[in-house]
Amino acid sequence: MTHPTPAPHGSPAHSQPHGHGSHELGHDATDSHGHGTHAREDHGTHAHEHAHEQDGLAELLDLDAELFAPYLAASMRSIAEVAGDDVKRIVDLGAGSGTGTFAPLKQFSSAQVTAVDSSAHMLEQLTRTAAAKNLDSRVHPLEADAGTSLPGVTDADLVWASASMHHMDDPTATLGIIFKALRPGGLLAIAELDGMPRFLADDAVPERPGLEGRCREALTTLHDEEVPHMGADWGALLASAGFTLEEERAESLELRPQSGGSAGLYAHGTLSRIRGALVGRVDPADLEALDTLVNGGPADVRHRDDLVVRSTRELWIARRPTDSGS
Repeated sequence: MTHPTPAPHGSPAHSQPHGHGSHELGHDATDSHGHGTHAREDHGTHAHEHAHEQDGLAELLDLDAELFAPYLAASMRSIAEVAGDDVKRIVDLGAGSGTGTFAPLKQFSSAQVTAVDSSAHMLEQLTRTAAAKNLDSRVHPLEADAGTSLPGVTDADLVWASASMHHMDDPTATLGIIFKALRPGGLLAIAELDGMPRFLADDAVPERPGLEGRCREALTTLHDEEVPHMGADWGALLASAGFTLEEERAESLELRPQSGGSAGLYAHGTLSRIRGALVGRVDPADLEALDTLVNGGPADVRHRDDLVVRSTRELWIARRPTDSGS
């Protein structure tokens, strides 16, 4: 579940974000990831604006999934090596637009996926994409807040939580809900990233050297305030919840894509979304420099040939013990 920055998670008590991968990308001022703030604007201008914001996040998550597709496929192979072939019932926790929903379907060819998200709009997008891929018979949307309950979900073989667990208000309680939703011997796979991806060299804006590092540091401070479980010790939390940790690893990924392609759009979407969150948190001169990277001018990231996409991604695979109670 790709996907990802300040926090559209994080506002009021909706603990179930959406999306995979680029979750550190996009909350607006409070929510650079684009999950979490699931205020239910059901009518009028607010509903339109909310849908537009989520459409932008969905596009960003799709770009993340495209760029990091080899890593996602490798993660699925790692899960399959632990799970074996007998995986029929999968739960995608924080499914968002579905960027992480279809990878397990590809890996486990006879499986069905329950795609869980608290945003009806995101689930509608996911359903349309599943139909376009002729996978609608294998994808079952469930509008729910996984931080509170997973209604009707039992005996799952695999729960896949990509960039969603750090949005939960109470990770311990959520792990307990997941534990009960799994069959004995079932697996939970948690994928997280260490914050906003990095794109630029320190001297990318000569007048403001180190710009991206300062922006990332400011976002980290914001995350500490609003998304306190980002960077949590999931291995320890899984053990405390009764899981047996099967695998844990972190990988520092570095992509050197061709200019003018998806990487530029990905960088532009990410940097544009974080801008509002940085107001009052970085020097105004840094905001002006950031604007030059997204305003369509010669320094715009969509036109540069020096982008390097860097992201550290972590994976935990844990099992509900076969002798655990109900």
